[in-house]
Amino acid sequence: MTTASNLPSTPTAPYPWLIADIGGSNARFGWVTAAGAEITQVKTLAVADFATPIAASEIYLQQLQQELGKQYQAPRCAAFAVATAVGQEQIQFTNSHWKFTRTEVKAALQLDRFIALNDFEALALSLPRLKAEQIRAHGALPEHSGTLAVVGPGTGLGVGSVIETRHGWIAIPGEGGHATLAATDDFEASVLNHARLEFHHISAERLLSGIGLPVLYRAVARSLQLQSEELSTEQIVERGLQAQDAVCAKTLDCFCALLGSFCGNIALTVGARSGLYIGGGIVPRLGDYFFTSRFRSKFEAKGRFQSYLQQIPTALITDTLAALSGAAFAIEQSEE
Repeated sequence: MTTASNLPSTPTAPYPWLIADIGGSNARFGWVTAAGAEITQVKTLAVADFATPIAASEIYLQQLQQELGKQYQAPRCAAFAVATAVGQEQIQFTNSHWKFTRTEVKAALQLDRFIALNDFEALALSLPRLKAEQIRAHGALPEHSGTLAVVGPGTGLGVGSVIETRHGWIAIPGEGGHATLAATDDFEASVLNHARLEFHHISAERLLSGIGLPVLYRAVARSLQLQSEELSTEQIVERGLQAQDAVCAKTLDCFCALLGSFCGNIALTVGARSGLYIGGGIVPRLGDYFFTSRFRSKFEAKGRFQSYLQQIPTALITDTLAALSGAAFAIEQSEE
Protein backbone atom coordinates (compact mmCIF):
# COMPACT_ATOMS: atom_id res chain seq x y z
CA MET A 1 0.00 0.00 0.00
CA THR A 2 1.35 3.40 -0.92
CA THR A 3 1.55 5.76 2.01
CA ALA A 4 1.24 9.50 1.96
CA SER A 5 4.55 9.73 3.77
CA ASN A 6 6.22 12.89 5.01
CA LEU A 7 2.97 14.81 5.30
CA PRO A 8 3.39 17.93 7.43
CA SER A 9 2.57 17.80 11.12
CA THR A 10 0.44 20.91 10.66
CA PRO A 11 -2.01 20.22 7.83
CA THR A 12 -2.42 22.82 5.12
CA ALA A 13 -5.97 21.76 4.37
CA PRO A 14 -8.78 20.24 6.49
CA TYR A 15 -9.29 16.49 6.37
CA PRO A 16 -10.58 14.14 5.07
CA TRP A 17 -9.30 14.40 1.51
CA LEU A 18 -10.78 12.78 -1.58
CA ILE A 19 -8.11 12.05 -4.17
CA ALA A 20 -8.45 10.62 -7.66
CA ASP A 21 -6.25 9.51 -10.53
CA ILE A 22 -8.38 9.66 -13.68
CA GLY A 23 -7.22 8.26 -17.01
CA GLY A 24 -8.95 7.60 -20.27
CA SER A 25 -10.33 4.23 -19.17
CA ASN A 26 -10.38 4.13 -15.37
CA ALA A 27 -10.79 6.46 -12.40
CA ARG A 28 -9.01 5.39 -9.22
CA PHE A 29 -10.23 7.01 -6.00
CA GLY A 30 -8.60 7.11 -2.58
CA TRP A 31 -9.07 8.59 0.89
CA VAL A 32 -6.74 10.43 3.27
CA THR A 33 -8.02 11.00 6.81
CA ALA A 34 -5.11 12.68 8.59
CA ALA A 35 -1.56 13.97 8.25
CA GLY A 36 0.81 11.05 7.77
CA ALA A 37 -2.05 8.62 7.15
CA GLU A 38 -2.01 5.94 4.49
CA ILE A 39 -4.07 6.30 1.34
CA THR A 40 -6.97 3.96 2.00
CA GLN A 41 -10.33 2.93 0.53
CA VAL A 42 -8.85 2.70 -2.96
CA LYS A 43 -11.45 1.81 -5.57
CA THR A 44 -11.34 1.80 -9.37
CA LEU A 45 -14.38 2.78 -11.44
CA ALA A 46 -14.72 2.51 -15.22
CA VAL A 47 -14.95 5.90 -16.94
CA ALA A 48 -17.37 4.48 -19.51
CA ASP A 49 -19.90 3.67 -16.75
CA PHE A 50 -20.43 7.30 -15.71
CA ALA A 51 -21.48 10.50 -17.45
CA THR A 52 -19.11 12.73 -15.49
CA PRO A 53 -16.37 12.52 -12.85
CA ILE A 54 -18.83 14.12 -10.42
CA ALA A 55 -21.20 11.18 -10.88
CA ALA A 56 -18.36 8.70 -10.32
CA SER A 57 -17.20 10.61 -7.24
CA GLU A 58 -20.69 10.57 -5.76
CA ILE A 59 -20.96 6.80 -6.21
CA TYR A 60 -17.54 6.33 -4.60
CA LEU A 61 -18.56 8.50 -1.64
CA GLN A 62 -21.90 6.72 -1.27
CA GLN A 63 -20.13 3.36 -1.13
CA LEU A 64 -17.60 4.77 1.32
CA GLN A 65 -20.34 6.09 3.59
CA GLN A 66 -22.00 2.67 3.62
CA GLU A 67 -18.72 0.98 4.54
CA LEU A 68 -17.62 3.45 7.20
CA GLY A 69 -21.01 4.12 8.77
CA LYS A 70 -20.83 6.62 11.63
CA GLN A 71 -17.10 7.06 11.08
CA TYR A 72 -17.72 8.64 7.68
CA GLN A 73 -17.15 12.34 7.25
CA ALA A 74 -17.75 14.19 3.99
CA PRO A 75 -14.53 15.25 2.25
CA ARG A 76 -13.33 18.79 2.90
CA CYS A 77 -10.75 18.88 0.12
CA ALA A 78 -10.20 16.98 -3.12
CA ALA A 79 -7.58 16.68 -5.83
CA PHE A 80 -8.22 15.11 -9.23
CA ALA A 81 -5.18 14.09 -11.28
CA VAL A 82 -6.55 14.03 -14.82
CA ALA A 83 -5.25 12.71 -18.14
CA THR A 84 -5.51 15.98 -20.03
CA ALA A 85 -4.32 19.58 -19.96
CA VAL A 86 -5.66 21.65 -17.04
CA GLY A 87 -4.92 25.25 -18.00
CA GLN A 88 -8.56 26.34 -18.37
CA GLU A 89 -11.58 26.42 -16.07
CA GLN A 90 -13.31 23.77 -18.19
CA ILE A 91 -11.38 20.52 -18.39
CA GLN A 92 -12.06 18.20 -21.32
CA PHE A 93 -10.46 14.77 -21.31
CA THR A 94 -8.39 13.86 -24.35
CA ASN A 95 -9.27 10.16 -24.48
CA SER A 96 -12.73 9.97 -22.93
CA HIS A 97 -16.12 11.74 -22.92
CA TRP A 98 -15.65 13.26 -19.45
CA LYS A 99 -15.46 17.01 -18.88
CA PHE A 100 -15.98 19.30 -15.90
CA THR A 101 -15.21 22.70 -14.44
CA ARG A 102 -13.47 23.27 -11.12
CA THR A 103 -16.45 25.31 -9.93
CA GLU A 104 -18.89 22.49 -10.71
CA VAL A 105 -16.89 19.88 -8.78
CA LYS A 106 -16.32 22.12 -5.76
CA ALA A 107 -20.02 22.99 -5.58
CA ALA A 108 -21.37 19.48 -6.24
CA LEU A 109 -19.15 17.83 -3.62
CA GLN A 110 -19.40 20.80 -1.21
CA LEU A 111 -15.65 21.14 -0.85
CA ASP A 112 -13.61 23.76 0.94
CA ARG A 113 -10.82 23.29 -1.60
CA PHE A 114 -10.54 21.56 -4.96
CA ILE A 115 -7.44 21.06 -7.10
CA ALA A 116 -7.29 19.76 -10.65
CA LEU A 117 -3.84 18.83 -11.90
CA ASN A 118 -2.47 16.88 -14.83
CA ASP A 119 -2.10 13.19 -13.99
CA PHE A 120 1.58 13.24 -14.84
CA GLU A 121 2.07 16.33 -12.73
CA ALA A 122 0.71 14.20 -9.87
CA LEU A 123 2.87 11.24 -10.84
CA ALA A 124 5.91 13.52 -11.03
CA LEU A 125 5.17 14.83 -7.53
CA SER A 126 5.25 11.25 -6.26
CA LEU A 127 8.74 10.52 -7.63
CA PRO A 128 10.89 11.97 -4.80
CA ARG A 129 9.02 9.78 -2.30
CA LEU A 130 9.14 6.49 -4.17
CA LYS A 131 10.88 3.70 -2.28
CA ALA A 132 12.90 0.81 -3.69
CA GLU A 133 9.97 -1.60 -3.23
CA GLN A 134 7.75 0.63 -5.41
CA ILE A 135 9.97 0.50 -8.49
CA ARG A 136 12.11 -1.85 -10.60
CA ALA A 137 15.27 -0.26 -11.92
CA HIS A 138 17.65 -0.95 -14.79
CA GLY A 139 20.53 -1.29 -12.33
CA ALA A 140 21.19 1.78 -10.17
CA LEU A 141 18.23 3.42 -8.42
CA PRO A 142 17.27 7.01 -9.33
CA GLU A 143 18.30 9.71 -6.89
CA HIS A 144 15.86 11.75 -4.78
CA SER A 145 17.42 15.07 -5.74
CA GLY A 146 17.89 17.38 -8.69
CA THR A 147 15.53 16.81 -11.62
CA LEU A 148 13.45 13.70 -12.31
CA ALA A 149 11.19 12.83 -15.25
CA VAL A 150 8.42 10.32 -15.89
CA VAL A 151 6.97 8.95 -19.13
CA GLY A 152 3.90 6.74 -18.98
CA PRO A 153 2.31 4.67 -21.74
CA GLY A 154 -1.26 4.03 -20.60
CA THR A 155 -4.44 4.71 -22.56
CA GLY A 156 -2.49 7.73 -23.82
CA LEU A 157 1.11 8.78 -23.25
CA GLY A 158 1.86 11.09 -20.35
CA VAL A 159 5.05 13.04 -19.68
CA GLY A 160 6.02 15.00 -16.58
CA SER A 161 9.00 16.17 -14.58
CA VAL A 162 9.80 17.50 -11.13
CA ILE A 163 12.64 19.71 -9.96
CA GLU A 164 14.04 20.20 -6.49
CA THR A 165 14.28 23.83 -5.35
CA ARG A 166 15.03 25.50 -2.04
CA HIS A 167 11.26 25.91 -1.67
CA GLY A 168 10.61 22.20 -2.15
CA TRP A 169 9.71 20.02 -5.13
CA ILE A 170 7.95 21.67 -8.07
CA ALA A 171 6.22 19.62 -10.77
CA ILE A 172 6.37 20.77 -14.37
CA PRO A 173 3.33 19.53 -16.29
CA GLY A 174 3.23 19.29 -20.05
CA GLU A 175 1.80 17.44 -23.01
CA GLY A 176 5.02 15.81 -24.21
CA GLY A 177 3.18 12.73 -25.42
CA HIS A 178 1.94 14.79 -28.37
CA ALA A 179 5.45 15.74 -29.49
CA THR A 180 6.43 14.37 -32.91
CA LEU A 181 7.95 10.89 -32.81
CA ALA A 182 11.27 10.41 -34.58
CA ALA A 183 12.81 7.38 -36.29
CA THR A 184 16.34 6.27 -35.46
CA ASP A 185 16.86 3.68 -38.23
CA ASP A 186 15.50 2.65 -41.61
CA PHE A 187 12.93 0.21 -40.24
CA GLU A 188 11.51 2.79 -37.82
CA ALA A 189 11.38 5.28 -40.71
CA SER A 190 9.35 2.74 -42.70
CA VAL A 191 7.03 2.21 -39.73
CA LEU A 192 6.43 5.95 -39.36
CA ASN A 193 5.82 6.32 -43.08
CA HIS A 194 3.20 3.60 -42.98
CA ALA A 195 1.59 5.05 -39.84
CA ARG A 196 1.25 8.34 -41.71
CA LEU A 197 -1.11 6.57 -44.10
CA GLU A 198 -3.57 6.67 -41.18
CA PHE A 199 -2.60 9.91 -39.42
CA HIS A 200 -0.98 13.04 -40.82
CA HIS A 201 0.93 13.75 -37.59
CA ILE A 202 2.61 10.86 -35.77
CA SER A 203 3.07 11.92 -32.19
CA ALA A 204 4.65 9.63 -29.63
CA GLU A 205 1.17 8.87 -28.27
CA ARG A 206 -0.02 7.71 -31.70
CA LEU A 207 2.23 4.63 -31.37
CA LEU A 208 3.40 4.37 -27.76
CA SER A 209 0.13 3.99 -25.87
CA GLY A 210 -2.89 1.77 -25.43
CA ILE A 211 -4.72 3.56 -28.23
CA GLY A 212 -1.52 3.61 -30.28
CA LEU A 213 -0.28 0.03 -30.09
CA PRO A 214 -2.76 -1.24 -32.72
CA VAL A 215 -1.59 1.59 -35.03
CA LEU A 216 2.01 0.55 -34.45
CA TYR A 217 1.10 -3.08 -35.08
CA ARG A 218 -0.49 -2.29 -38.45
CA ALA A 219 2.47 -0.11 -39.48
CA VAL A 220 4.93 -2.84 -38.49
CA ALA A 221 2.95 -5.40 -40.52
CA ARG A 222 3.06 -3.17 -43.61
CA SER A 223 6.78 -2.60 -43.13
CA LEU A 224 7.36 -6.36 -42.92
CA GLN A 225 5.01 -6.87 -45.88
CA LEU A 226 2.91 -9.24 -43.77
CA GLN A 227 -0.81 -9.42 -43.12
CA SER A 228 -2.28 -7.81 -40.01
CA GLU A 229 -5.43 -8.67 -38.07
CA GLU A 230 -7.89 -6.62 -36.04
CA LEU A 231 -6.19 -7.02 -32.65
CA SER A 232 -6.59 -5.16 -29.39
CA THR A 233 -3.65 -3.84 -27.38
CA GLU A 234 -4.09 -6.73 -24.94
CA GLN A 235 -3.98 -9.29 -27.75
CA ILE A 236 -0.90 -7.71 -29.32
CA VAL A 237 0.95 -7.79 -25.98
CA GLU A 238 -0.10 -11.38 -25.23
CA ARG A 239 0.82 -12.74 -28.67
CA GLY A 240 4.06 -10.78 -28.74
CA LEU A 241 5.20 -12.08 -25.35
CA GLN A 242 4.39 -15.66 -26.35
CA ALA A 243 6.33 -15.20 -29.61
CA GLN A 244 3.49 -16.92 -31.47
CA ASP A 245 3.02 -14.10 -33.95
CA ALA A 246 5.92 -12.53 -35.85
CA VAL A 247 4.19 -9.18 -36.34
CA CYS A 248 3.18 -8.91 -32.67
CA ALA A 249 6.68 -9.88 -31.55
CA LYS A 250 8.24 -7.23 -33.80
CA THR A 251 5.67 -4.71 -32.61
CA LEU A 252 6.73 -5.16 -28.97
CA ASP A 253 10.39 -4.92 -29.98
CA CYS A 254 9.69 -1.71 -31.90
CA PHE A 255 7.55 -0.34 -29.06
CA CYS A 256 10.34 -0.73 -26.49
CA ALA A 257 12.96 0.69 -28.86
CA LEU A 258 10.89 3.74 -29.80
CA LEU A 259 9.96 4.29 -26.17
CA GLY A 260 13.62 4.16 -25.15
CA SER A 261 14.60 6.72 -27.76
CA PHE A 262 11.70 9.00 -26.82
CA CYS A 263 12.56 8.75 -23.12
CA GLY A 264 16.15 9.65 -23.92
CA ASN A 265 14.84 12.77 -25.67
CA ILE A 266 12.80 13.70 -22.59
CA ALA A 267 15.76 13.17 -20.28
CA LEU A 268 17.92 15.42 -22.44
CA THR A 269 15.21 18.08 -22.81
CA VAL A 270 14.45 18.54 -19.10
CA GLY A 271 17.92 17.62 -17.82
CA ALA A 272 16.63 14.69 -15.76
CA ARG A 273 20.08 13.63 -14.61
CA SER A 274 18.80 12.12 -11.35
CA GLY A 275 16.54 9.62 -13.11
CA LEU A 276 13.75 8.87 -15.54
CA TYR A 277 10.79 6.71 -14.52
CA ILE A 278 8.34 4.71 -16.63
CA GLY A 279 4.73 4.84 -15.45
CA GLY A 280 1.43 3.86 -17.04
CA GLY A 281 -0.25 0.50 -17.36
CA ILE A 282 1.33 -1.03 -20.47
CA VAL A 283 4.99 -1.58 -19.60
CA PRO A 284 4.29 -3.49 -16.34
CA ARG A 285 2.47 -6.09 -18.47
CA LEU A 286 5.70 -6.76 -20.33
CA GLY A 287 7.50 -8.04 -17.22
CA ASP A 288 11.05 -9.27 -17.78
CA TYR A 289 10.71 -8.68 -21.52
CA PHE A 290 10.98 -4.93 -20.99
CA PHE A 291 14.25 -5.26 -19.08
CA THR A 292 15.83 -7.41 -21.80
CA SER A 293 14.47 -5.26 -24.64
CA ARG A 294 16.24 -2.53 -26.59
CA PHE A 295 14.73 0.18 -24.36
CA ARG A 296 17.90 0.98 -22.44
CA SER A 297 20.27 0.82 -25.43
CA LYS A 298 17.99 3.14 -27.41
CA PHE A 299 17.66 5.43 -24.38
CA GLU A 300 21.43 5.88 -24.38
CA ALA A 301 21.92 6.06 -28.17
CA LYS A 302 22.33 9.83 -28.50
CA GLY A 303 25.63 10.15 -30.35
CA ARG A 304 27.97 12.59 -28.64
CA PHE A 305 25.72 12.61 -25.56
CA GLN A 306 25.68 8.84 -25.05
CA SER A 307 27.90 9.14 -21.98
CA TYR A 308 25.47 11.73 -20.56
CA LEU A 309 22.54 9.30 -20.92
CA GLN A 310 24.53 6.35 -19.59
CA GLN A 311 24.74 8.12 -16.23
CA ILE A 312 20.95 8.59 -15.93
CA PRO A 313 19.13 5.81 -14.05
CA THR A 314 15.85 4.47 -15.46
CA ALA A 315 13.20 2.60 -13.50
CA LEU A 316 9.70 1.19 -13.89
CA ILE A 317 7.08 2.31 -11.35
CA THR A 318 5.39 -0.86 -10.11
CA ASP A 319 3.17 0.81 -7.49
CA THR A 320 -0.22 1.56 -9.07
CA LEU A 321 -1.07 4.09 -6.33
CA ALA A 322 1.84 6.45 -6.96
CA ALA A 323 -0.24 9.13 -8.72
CA LEU A 324 -2.69 9.16 -5.81
CA SER A 325 0.18 9.95 -3.49
CA GLY A 326 1.17 12.80 -5.79
CA ALA A 327 -2.39 14.16 -5.79
CA ALA A 328 -2.35 14.16 -1.99
CA PHE A 329 0.98 16.00 -2.07
CA ALA A 330 -0.64 18.64 -4.32
CA ILE A 331 -3.25 19.36 -1.64
CA GLU A 332 -0.53 19.39 0.99
CA GLN A 333 1.37 22.09 -0.90
CA SER A 334 -1.68 24.10 -1.93
CA GLU A 335 -2.66 27.53 -0.70
CA GLU A 336 -6.05 29.18 -0.53
